[in-house]
Amino acid sequence: MSTSLRRHALSGSTMGTRWSAILHAPPELDIPAFENALARAVERVDRQMSTWKPDSDLMRLNAAAPGTWISLPRELLQVLTRGLEIGRLSGGAFDIGVGRLVNAWGFGAAGSIPDKEAIQAALHERLPPTHTVLELDAPGARARKQAHFDLDLSGIAKGFAVDEMMRTVKAFGISDALVGLDGELAASGTTPDGTPWRIAVEKPDYELRSPLGTIELQDAAVATSGDYRHWIEVGGTRLSHTMDRLRGGPIDNAIASVSVVSSSCMEADAWSTALMVLGRAEGRALAEKYGFDALLIERSDGALRQIGLGRVFETAPAGVPPSGHRFDTLSPRKV
Repeated sequence: MSTSLRRHALSGSTMGTRWSAILHAPPELDIPAFENALARAVERVDRQMSTWKPDSDLMRLNAAAPGTWISLPRELLQVLTRGLEIGRLSGGAFDIGVGRLVNAWGFGAAGSIPDKEAIQAALHERLPPTHTVLELDAPGARARKQAHFDLDLSGIAKGFAVDEMMRTVKAFGISDALVGLDGELAASGTTPDGTPWRIAVEKPDYELRSPLGTIELQDAAVATSGDYRHWIEVGGTRLSHTMDRLRGGPIDNAIASVSVVSSSCMEADAWSTALMVLGRAEGRALAEKYGFDALLIERSDGALRQIGLGRVFETAPAGVPPSGHRFDTLSPRKV
């Protein structure tokens, strides 16, 4: 890499968190214009897909009566389309129609206190898979619901926003950059010394923020879903913000976090959520079926157990020290 390239670290607030970008670019790059373009990219996603903005395009669709066609922007339709596809492929484990559950359990814009009546209703009413009750008309840029339900894109929209940031990076002719939003990251090219970007995977700890290990990322994305940042305590039990449509409430398994590496951050975001919902056995089977690079962290008797799948997170054979950058008992490889 040319030594004339300059390092820039940019960031801004959005979606209740912060976006960030680290890049190496030539001196002539208009940094203010680039920073504004990144901010506009994530703001566009937030404006279309937020459940915290009453006037967002997603909330317009949520408020519509069943059977009513609602015109939607291209980006939102793209996310809805892929969300429904991943819902089908995951057997309903990933579902974008659990907004009512999110609010009932106190994780949505409706308030942070669980609504006992709404919870009881949710536990007795099994929502149908959203891909069976949401109709999309891509050529007409519209959608309509076939039943009463609320959409929530928190398991896929941030990943899409990261992909939009990376598209902005490419549009400005930048080849080496790392962009992120909360636990979702995408890397392009390499660092100045020609090595992949080194990404820390966070330890799923309720109290402290510390790395569990690192992976090397090059022209790829990673997303992590977990139970340790957004949770509520009910009767002395911590309940995750990740909803299981079939249970009518938060997931109830021992999975603490799931990290997925993919070419698309939107894909990684949604699939990490699906694996969280499925749990160890079914999640592992699904990851192996589709050939995912995934790291499942399970809570077991007060300890954390790592289940590495795919070439990025493969487990070193017994008695053989991990090679490359050590990731506890795993030896991640660059992707």
